[in-house]
Amino acid sequence: MSLFPKTKKTAGWLSINIQEDGVYMAHVAPMPAARPQVGLTAFYPADKTQTAVTLEKLAKELHTDRYECTNLLNPGEYQLLSVEAPNVPQDELKTAIRWRLKDMLDFHIDDATIDVLDIPGDKNIPERKGSMYAVAAHEQFIKQRQTLFEQVKIPLSVIDIPEMAQRNISALLEPEDRGLALLSFDSTGGLLTITFAGELYLSRRFEVTLAQLLQTDIDQKNACYDRTTLELQRSFDHFERQFRFIAVSKLMLAPLGDGGSGLQEYLAANLYMPVETLNLEAVLDISKVPELQQLQQQQLYFMVLGAALRQEVKAL
Repeated sequence: MSLFPKTKKTAGWLSINIQEDGVYMAHVAPMPAARPQVGLTAFYPADKTQTAVTLEKLAKELHTDRYECTNLLNPGEYQLLSVEAPNVPQDELKTAIRWRLKDMLDFHIDDATIDVLDIPGDKNIPERKGSMYAVAAHEQFIKQRQTLFEQVKIPLSVIDIPEMAQRNISALLEPEDRGLALLSFDSTGGLLTITFAGELYLSRRFEVTLAQLLQTDIDQKNACYDRTTLELQRSFDHFERQFRFIAVSKLMLAPLGDGGSGLQEYLAANLYMPVETLNLEAVLDISKVPELQQLQQQQLYFMVLGAALRQEVKAL
């Protein structure tokens, strides 16, 4: 036993996301019988050549050793694949998944770091074989990311993905015994998730970016609205065929910043389910970070806030 205990950790997760324009961070603390509380958000502008210096700076300024830290990956840094659940014992699961993924990855399976996410089936048909999501990233990339955080003295506990970050927010919005669809956009495109009972059941990416949705050219903007609507309709049709036991209550549209109301109105007029725009104040206590009252700020920090809502501890 040490006579000098280590620094006491602050409750909740500090999520860190390295993007093209800099490093985004958010800390969220769980609050018993209340909305989770946002402790901080921060942005450090930097290009990719300055990442290490920037992380070292923020580690000192924010005292990251006080937190449990998670690094949020970006699209292109991993692959998320749906596979049929193999009928094997739990201790043989990852080996079986590796065999199924060997022809599905864009790199050799021996170079992959893999984790799996269960997709629960219909509890009324327990004998039916379910499916799973497999998360695969290049082992060398993961080791480089871990080494980077070690070098700048940020205690990295978990590497996470946007689909699970969005799942965390969706789980706070779900009506009882109903599923919820949540759609977000950023510079890389759109992400649709459907959750039920806190579990991720469907994830689809759309090749429509936030900038395209907010452009001033009306004809091009409407073309993006049309593409988004078509992708949503296809996704919902697929989901209904695959998961007949889940009724999706509505589609929530993540904050888009200024000028995002047009998409909500368009989708509401062209989809068969209710479409609402999310304000994060409905599910998070942002009293310590009042700038999050601005929808533009909510859009910028949407994913890192979702990652900071993490509850289970399961590394990639």
